[in-house]
Amino acid sequence: MRVLITGITGFVGSHLAEYALGRGDVEVFGTVRWRSRLDNVQHILEDIHLVDCDLRDGMATKKTLEEVKPDYIFHLAAQSFVPTSWKAPAETLTTNIMSELNLLEAIRDLKLDTRIQVAGSSEEYGMVYEHETPISEENPLRPLSPYAVSKVAQDFLAYQYHQSYGIHTVRTRAFNHSGPRRGQVFVESDFSRQVALVEKGKKEPVIEVGNLEARRDFSDVRDIVRAYWLCLEKGEPGDVYNMGSGKAITIKELLDLILSMSDVDIEVRQVPERMRPSDVMLLVTDNSKVTRVTGWKPEIPLERTVRDLLDYWRERV
Repeated sequence: MRVLITGITGFVGSHLAEYALGRGDVEVFGTVRWRSRLDNVQHILEDIHLVDCDLRDGMATKKTLEEVKPDYIFHLAAQSFVPTSWKAPAETLTTNIMSELNLLEAIRDLKLDTRIQVAGSSEEYGMVYEHETPISEENPLRPLSPYAVSKVAQDFLAYQYHQSYGIHTVRTRAFNHSGPRRGQVFVESDFSRQVALVEKGKKEPVIEVGNLEARRDFSDVRDIVRAYWLCLEKGEPGDVYNMGSGKAITIKELLDLILSMSDVDIEVRQVPERMRPSDVMLLVTDNSKVTRVTGWKPEIPLERTVRDLLDYWRERV
């Protein structure tokens, strides 16, 4: 089987590549750009094929698919950081929407018998009311950031191309997921890095935070990439699947868990510049559909996820 992972050098892409290689029956290809950092895939570079391709370029995307002829495509490449989307909304929308459109058009033009998973996000749900939780796939989409709007567009493009052209698309809406190699701009990774710096004496014993009251559903990235694979293998074409632990904790509880794994006494300080213009206060999923259809369920406890992430930063700061 030939698998193409867009964004293979990213956090999720690198873990998905590891999972695919671990199956033993998969040849793994991944798209990169000239400025892509290879840190996350350095340990598997000899086992994967990297292809230079800017997915915003339709001709380059078509050429890549013509050469690779993938059986499965996992479309993970995106501008995926919510705060950046506030500062660069046009770039976020253009990058995320056009990249997927070019992939779908290439599949259509080349008449490839390819399955494509489109990585959406729980951010698509946006404004969620307490009585609407846990969130099922039928919940209204009320996006609250440019990033979330771009993901809704990607989601519906995948649906439309299945309905209009019969392309085998599967849409996934993963809730928060973490683990080793998580980018430091994300809250749990930022906290872990700050703790590691304090432990090494490279930072004063203070952690700067934003809103700690938001509640999120955290899973391990290694569970999520397994769900992505199962959804493409067993999911209904054109359908959408939520994935997450089904439990919500506050960001404060997450921070407390990270702090409990350190012996250093650290002050927590809230700073205005870490607050968002609007924030989603509660995201917790109903994962019964993906479990029913694919048999997937999360297996890695949050404590292990957090400890692995903290140890990752301890090795690097």
